[in-house]
Amino acid sequence: MPGGSRHAPKPRGAAEARRSPPRRGETRGSVDEDRIVDVIQPVIAAAGMDLESVRVTAAGRRRLLRVVVDSDRGVSLDDAAAISRELSTALDTVAVMGDFPYTLEVSSPGVDRPLTDQRHWRRAVGRLVQVTVTDSDGARPVSGRVAAADADGVTLDVEGARRRFPYAVLGSGTIQVEFGRPPSELGATGDGH
Repeated sequence: MPGGSRHAPKPRGAAEARRSPPRRGETRGSVDEDRIVDVIQPVIAAAGMDLESVRVTAAGRRRLLRVVVDSDRGVSLDDAAAISRELSTALDTVAVMGDFPYTLEVSSPGVDRPLTDQRHWRRAVGRLVQVTVTDSDGARPVSGRVAAADADGVTLDVEGARRRFPYAVLGSGTIQVEFGRPPSELGATGDGH
């Protein structure tokens, strides 16, 4: 691995692997993110994680491949490093990145990730959220703590009252950052997941 490069701080659970250009004879061209997903999705699933996003950007003469993964147990730095090694191997085997050198960055979603899927809501149990609810009364913001999330919807504790919302009426939820909250209030596992 080449040294001497500067790296910005990575989000929680970030790991990075620097890759060399593929072998001579491989073609130069644009990177197809769908093809990358096809290559990395099975590796991520085998690790018991969910693929949240894939993004390829130009970074000078290199490309930056950002892969965001998550799981019900969260993503530790060790998890991110292990999955980064496995993804590097899979990507190099198929040469899906073309002939440009690239940097692979694997991280977990930040607190600002929108809650859009059932798994996002499930992983937010115990967290304070804000969401736009659109129903027969129109669209209105609702703030509350996620008490439960299942296949049909979300139960929020709104000012001491439990309210049930089907996914069909929920917009993208956002986790509200809380400072100074005792760990015992963060949910069953102590970390909000």
